Amino acid sequence: MQTEKIILGIDPGTAVMGFGLITIKGGKMSLLAIHELILKKYDTHEIKLKHIFDRTLSLIDEYHPDEVALEAPFFGKNVQSMLKLGRAQGVAMAASLHRDVPIVEYSPKKVKMAITGNGNASKEQVAGMLQKLLNLKEFPTKYLDASDGLAVAVCHHFNSGSISTEKSYTGWDSFLKQNPNRIK
Repeated sequence: MQTEKIILGIDPGTAVMGFGLITIKGGKMSLLAIHELILKKYDTHEIKLKHIFDRTLSLIDEYHPDEVALEAPFFGKNVQSMLKLGRAQGVAMAASLHRDVPIVEYSPKKVKMAITGNGNASKEQVAGMLQKLLNLKEFPTKYLDASDGLAVAVCHHFNSGSISTEKSYTGWDSFLKQNPNRIK
């Protein structure tokens, strides 16, 4: 009996949230869906967060992923941008945990390394390699945020046996146990 595994990869953002879904069956990886949620058109950060939460729930309800892989926010110089990205990631995590779907975080460098072998690869290099890995004649999106979400899903598939270096949560209890400093 062949089992199928579905992985939802999310690149959280406050302007654009990219996501990709892959299915693994008999060791073969296939593209299930790839798209973006455009958030630039919404006026407030709170409304953007609501849309991220709602879209993540709708993806989970539609595709029933076995796991969700998220790109962790990178450390930059702009504290406000980091804060907003962290909130976007947290909302996507909360939606996944709300549906009891296990989540794993990967750093941007780890994702790029898993896909291209180069932790400093460009978005275009990542998209080109994804096209080859998934045997796609053409890449189904003109936006690179969607390919980043897909890359996180593929990275998770490649690292499925060795995810101990990244954070992994199976529910609210495990999240709280692994993050006691976030409890006030």
